[in-house]
Amino acid sequence: MTVIVARTSTPEGEAALTASIEEARRRQEDLVVFNLEGTQLDPEGTELQGVPVTYRSPDARDHDAVGDFLDAAEEVDASAVVIGVRHRSKVGKFLLGSSAQQILLEANAPVIAVKSRSL
Repeated sequence: MTVIVARTSTPEGEAALTASIEEARRRQEDLVVFNLEGTQLDPEGTELQGVPVTYRSPDARDHDAVGDFLDAAEEVDASAVVIGVRHRSKVGKFLLGSSAQQILLEANAPVIAVKSRSL
């Protein structure tokens, strides 16, 4: 089984990456880093702090990065999904939707939601 993380270049995304490395190490599993921003940030076949890592990105032809992430979690038979979250007002959630909420509701694996330390 595998731990998968939704990575972004935000403080929340970095907190999720750190938590996912710890979770993969605890479970003694590989890690899939899914870059929601669509760019390849790291080389293939590497390790992060002793955890084997592979990298994935959304399909460039698709406009639904969250859907691609959920599909990837299914494909790798993820044992856990790790996401970074931030506080948003009720109005902000209503107007803009929430990727984190979609992942929490639709993922078939347990979701670990992580906040960054910065406020």
